[in-house]
Amino acid sequence: MTGQEKILNRRYRLDNQQGSGGMAVIYKATDLALGRVVAVKILRPSLTADHSFLIRFRQEARNVANLAHPNIVTVHDVGQDGNTHYIVMEYIDGQNLKDIIREATPLNVDRVLDIAIQMCAGIGYAHRAGLVHADVKPQNILVTSENIVKVTDFGIAQALAMTKPEERQKVVWGSPHYFSPEQAQGEYPTPASDVYSIGIVLFEMLTGRLPFSGADQQELALAHIRKMPPRISELSPQVPTDLERIVQKALSKEPASRYRSADQLGRILIAYKEKGQEPTDDNMGQSADTQDHISAPIAGGRERDVISPSLATAEHPVVNQMAGQRPAQQQSFGYVDPEAATMDAPLSMRPGPTASDYTPSYYNPAPPEVMSSPGYRAMEPEALDWVTIVLAFIALIAVVGVVILWIFVWQAYFG
Repeated sequence: MTGQEKILNRRYRLDNQQGSGGMAVIYKATDLALGRVVAVKILRPSLTADHSFLIRFRQEARNVANLAHPNIVTVHDVGQDGNTHYIVMEYIDGQNLKDIIREATPLNVDRVLDIAIQMCAGIGYAHRAGLVHADVKPQNILVTSENIVKVTDFGIAQALAMTKPEERQKVVWGSPHYFSPEQAQGEYPTPASDVYSIGIVLFEMLTGRLPFSGADQQELALAHIRKMPPRISELSPQVPTDLERIVQKALSKEPASRYRSADQLGRILIAYKEKGQEPTDDNMGQSADTQDHISAPIAGGRERDVISPSLATAEHPVVNQMAGQRPAQQQSFGYVDPEAATMDAPLSMRPGPTASDYTPSYYNPAPPEVMSSPGYRAMEPEALDWVTIVLAFIALIAVVGVVILWIFVWQAYFG
């Protein structure tokens, strides 16, 4: 930095400090070259002293700069001025979610769903690009005055997570109140780790408190690994049972028991919201018609998502495809079908989720009440065609011929 104005590389004038954290200090700044307001995040010296971290951070910053999504804060530039390392992002005029929670919790269910769905849209987009946030928390979720959610701080925690373990112990990466059990054990974060952190944020929005507490980072880590979160219904009885179950699944200790990615969690929340949040009983027992987003057990201890016929209505354009009805238009918060669109395609041209997005490609026998429902479509094995039969017969003849040839060679050699 040079001069009293604090200008980085003769381009970014730091106007005033907006906030600070364990990894960086954030400034509202002016891009003198383009004449626009930006946010500049200056990394802490404790991080920049680690050369391997800086290499990884620059790579992560380049990856994040390629993300173009309405629910992700855009990265404009990453640079260095002397010993000062910084990242330049779009400036968001709004509040971070932590301040909103402090002012208005517990939030009403409609607003919680709106914020969470947008969070999942942005983070899920990054997951499809092969990026993991690794530090999802309310402080990294910005909400504009138009209620547009913007996820920020991609790259820093992930860069630190990918450095050597002995180097990673020098600093605290991630946020102990929000990181997943596997992160608490020092493992690399995955999309399922982000799902767990989103679950913590959901819990906090619905109840006004965190599920786990501790006197220090070690105590918090042990709580994430060993303790079960309290029941949301005991803290906020007005929260519907179905929504509580979604959060419970997101907070599963084992990554395989959670939703696979933020995309999947987002689709479940969309289905729940579009269902209309029908009243449910306080107990955990429900009929098949109310288990629209609840996971049913399958072999091996895994779970699959079940969508009941109660969702297959004229007002539900996605699930109607199960009954052979294809809507004229599909839009759902920027979600992309990765098999039907590429990341380079404009967002407006990308299709929304389909029925297959809600249900996995594998199917074990479903419960009788699900199999008998109008929305259920059994996955019957395909019959063998004649080409397959002929090829199998030829293969059998070839094996027999090799065996006979081997017998003749053996007799000729040892006879």
